[in-house]
Amino acid sequence: MTVAITGYEAKIAAYRSEGPSLADCPVRSVIDHIGGKWSTLILILLRERPFRFGELRRLVPDISQRMLTQTLRELQRDGYVQRTVFPTKPPSVEYCLTELGQSLFKALSSLLEWAEANFLAVREARQRFDAEGV
Repeated sequence: MTVAITGYEAKIAAYRSEGPSLADCPVRSVIDHIGGKWSTLILILLRERPFRFGELRRLVPDISQRMLTQTLRELQRDGYVQRTVFPTKPPSVEYCLTELGQSLFKALSSLLEWAEANFLAVREARQRFDAEGV
């Protein structure tokens, strides 16, 4: 029986057969940053409205200042987030989603909805797996 290969599977197979490493894979390159522990949460917050750094820090109390800075820089570097500095004393900084960030959020929203709908099933599967001691 022959199984049809999807577009992504074909691209991965091509990467393997042609020699480039999977590190050159565009899907992997994009997903690496948005799949981080804090990235999605920050994108969800910035979807609502622009926030100053301190506001984000208060909204995500578990994140360290260093990790928030690093995550925002990665999101900014990838073009999802814009950082605006206002000439106040002291200077204030505001972060918002760019057009690219908004388009990413549209694509990401389906995954977020799926995660909310299936959270309990995933948690139960993890508990069963852990109880088996595999």
